[in-house]
Amino acid sequence: MNFFGDWVRQLGFLGGVVSVALTGVNGAWGDTPSVVPQPQTTSKPEAGGELDLSPKIIEGSPVLQRWLRQVPNVLSDIKNDPSFRTRLRLGYSQFPSTDQASGWNVGVEDAFIWRSGLTVSGEYQATFEGDRNAWGADLRYYVLPLGGYFNIAPVVGYRNLKTDRYSTDGVNLGARLLLVLSRGGAADISLTQSWVAPGTDDEIGLTTLSVGYALTHNLRLSTDIQKQNARQRKDSRVGIVLEWMP
Repeated sequence: MNFFGDWVRQLGFLGGVVSVALTGVNGAWGDTPSVVPQPQTTSKPEAGGELDLSPKIIEGSPVLQRWLRQVPNVLSDIKNDPSFRTRLRLGYSQFPSTDQASGWNVGVEDAFIWRSGLTVSGEYQATFEGDRNAWGADLRYYVLPLGGYFNIAPVVGYRNLKTDRYSTDGVNLGARLLLVLSRGGAADISLTQSWVAPGTDDEIGLTTLSVGYALTHNLRLSTDIQKQNARQRKDSRVGIVLEWMP
């Protein structure tokens, strides 16, 4: 009888343990409702209050005014807004190969046509004595996005060149490399290589290196170094130019 009683008591103990375990499981997996936090809603501030700035600061910043009116499409700006600007040029020239003769130069660089990659440029340069001069105009088409820091453009135009030893004129064909050091015309370097009357006996190669740096928002100082390679001889020109950016 004692053995049978101990067996019954052990079964009762095990049943209690199972009951407690099941109660815990039901508490963990049962349909007890949980509290789901609701997102907080806030009213959209007015445009002028988003930055918490005084009206004077906003009025004095065209960039802030533009962003408050409409958030710009930065990718579109990079593609379409040129990183370089049109320049009107007037300066002094030195001709080392022509007995260090002095002269002047005037021109326009990269006047945009229909806000595309197509630009027109033209120049006139001469000694004060008039024994050497050159003039012409070119079309350039920049093939990469205008807002980038590097670009390349084929050059097609016309040149008329005259020195004390030779003269020639004809089609001007070549290419231009542009490295923009700071957007908006603040600083850049360009290298242009072209050939006047290519494939003829009067062919002349023109190599021009130009470095420009802005003094103000609209005024730049530029330095030109140009090599003029003809069969008769090699000529050179160095120029210091003031550039106005409208």
